[in-house]
Amino acid sequence: MTKINDKPLIDIGKTRPVLENITNKWSILILTVLCTQPSRFNEIRRRLDGITHKALADALKRLERNGLVNRKVLPTSPVSVEYSITPLAQSLQQPFVALAHWAMEYGPEMEQAQAAYDLARTEDKKMVTEV
Repeated sequence: MTKINDKPLIDIGKTRPVLENITNKWSILILTVLCTQPSRFNEIRRRLDGITHKALADALKRLERNGLVNRKVLPTSPVSVEYSITPLAQSLQQPFVALAHWAMEYGPEMEQAQAAYDLARTEDKKMVTEV
């Protein structure tokens, strides 16, 4: 049986709750942004093109609850908040950087595979409708 760190792979299901919290739609991207430097809410939002205000607020709360993000109220007028990663989240930096590099290197290959898949499905549908 395959093992990860001397634990049978059958126990991998126990990791699901943890993985769901760090690999959801925005968490990896938010943590990647915060790995470079602490940032305010709107700075994070600008760097994550496409995220809504609500989605970012919800994700930051979830990450804070899970001990991955610190929230610090800054003594400014108006009041602002800065987010930073915790030491626990810093332990994810190496895998996230590796994942980001992988995405940049193999993203075009995935896009080609998607286009080929979509084209094949379109041709299959044409054949079915012509019959």
